[in-house]
Amino acid sequence: MPPSKLLRFSQILIPMELTRNSSSSTKRTSGKKTVVSSASAKPNGKSIVVSSASAKPNGKSIASSATAMTPSAHASVGTANPMNPEATTGLSSAHRDQVMLFRDVLLGPQEAELRFRLIHLWEARNPNTKILIGQEMLLIDEEGTVIQGFVPAGRVGTFDLSAGSVYKLTNFFGSRSKIQYRVADHSATVSFSWNSSLSVFENPPVLFPVDRFRFHSYDEFRANCNSKGDLYDYVGHMKLVNGQTISEHMVLDEADIAEKRHLCVHVQTLDGPVMKLYLWDQAASDFCQKFKSYGGTPSVLLVTTVNPKHLGGTLAITSMSSSRVFMDSDVQPSKDYLEWLNSNAEIANSVAAEVVTKPEAVTLEELFTYIKQETSKVAWFECTATIDDVVRGSPWYYISCGGCNSKAFKGHTSMICNNKKCWKTEITGVPQYLTKISVYDKSEQAVFVILGDAGKELSGKHAAELVATYFESNEGVGADHCVPIPRALLDTIGQTRKFIVKVSDHNFSGKTQTITVTKILPLAVALPATSEEPGASSGFGNSAGDRARKAAEILESDEAKRCKSG
Repeated sequence: MPPSKLLRFSQILIPMELTRNSSSSTKRTSGKKTVVSSASAKPNGKSIVVSSASAKPNGKSIASSATAMTPSAHASVGTANPMNPEATTGLSSAHRDQVMLFRDVLLGPQEAELRFRLIHLWEARNPNTKILIGQEMLLIDEEGTVIQGFVPAGRVGTFDLSAGSVYKLTNFFGSRSKIQYRVADHSATVSFSWNSSLSVFENPPVLFPVDRFRFHSYDEFRANCNSKGDLYDYVGHMKLVNGQTISEHMVLDEADIAEKRHLCVHVQTLDGPVMKLYLWDQAASDFCQKFKSYGGTPSVLLVTTVNPKHLGGTLAITSMSSSRVFMDSDVQPSKDYLEWLNSNAEIANSVAAEVVTKPEAVTLEELFTYIKQETSKVAWFECTATIDDVVRGSPWYYISCGGCNSKAFKGHTSMICNNKKCWKTEITGVPQYLTKISVYDKSEQAVFVILGDAGKELSGKHAAELVATYFESNEGVGADHCVPIPRALLDTIGQTRKFIVKVSDHNFSGKTQTITVTKILPLAVALPATSEEPGASSGFGNSAGDRARKAAEILESDEAKRCKSG
């Protein structure tokens, strides 16, 4: 099947009979055979699609379409395309009077009855305090219209909710949908109120679609990068998983993934550009479970509600708390993509992921020229330089909060976190790298500051390990004593390394010319993915990128104080 015949998805409705044969469901029932109408165009040109457009291999919009049941499956019930107001259904006028459809939901309190299938539900928590805000849901009605649902924290557990089930709801409040990170097109959200009544809809007379997807292409993700707008879905094939090439006997390091709470997958749609997809927490766990469940190594990856960001100078997409993970044969869109992939293996394998995701290589002179340009923005670059010295006169590490990695200071009885948003009342201080080194290449000299995990990549040891070793060897030294620069760092003098550096706002403002390093590689090693790891929507703070950001803030603050003091 050529790329031009592959269906372009944006709003894909997957109708199904009353069985729950979907990974979005937490229950599976036996009985009737699942009826899923494929949205893919057939080689003979016939299709059971309400509206569709062909996917373009140049990465343009993977746009609008909706699947419909076959005529035999719709003997008495028509299916409407929610994106087309002219589409009609076979519902009687009497039925319309009794039940409110999602397209008729307005703002304010409403007593009408809603009937819907619960596609997915997830917890919403405050990103800083982790306090539960409520339970969010994705709901779909018989017309295929999708709306977001919400149960406030005080009512979580009051309603028996199960993904995949069909419900009836009376008495609810139509609240205004949030502007950021929306998962549905509807302007209203169905909020469960004090008098809401929810019951399972047994033996519904009409078929409710099981799922809905809104896909974006590479170009559309890039156009909406860092906008914090609507969250769209991604489908493509995997090239690398945590730096490993996809192979028949590939084994995931689940212990490492669990410790880091994320993994990185290089993905590609059709023959378009390769980008990185970061899966966090539950999405990472789901990925591991699904990956292992296949007899062979899966190829296709579909992740819902991803957030596009610029990381390391390249486009990346990250999972959110609302994200779901599907692979090869889990849902119809992934099946359709797998069919295309099997027929176009040569095209799909034509792009090298390592090349596409590599930050631009520059000399130190070119780096400083970029900083001086008025139109410059925050960006990552690759610099090859030789270490001339480790800068003395300032500590090579700082003590961080073990919870959020912000700078910690000593209180009367314990360590205190300097971050007012940190939820920890008692913390354990953890040494982190904050090491300045002077470097040079054939064009210029510079001062780099090594932050977070980049320090371990340079010295081979964690800062905490080096600090602990010093105090063990010098028992008479007080706890407030500043540990001198360790031999592990001094031994790097004279080494030539590849540095991934971040040009930050403080470089443009002239507060400091010190360049932040986020990753270090030996000269002979090819550059993998960029180092800064994005947090999930909840903002976890244990990644290398987060440590680098926190340390950069400390560095900027300290340098500003030194400038003021003369």
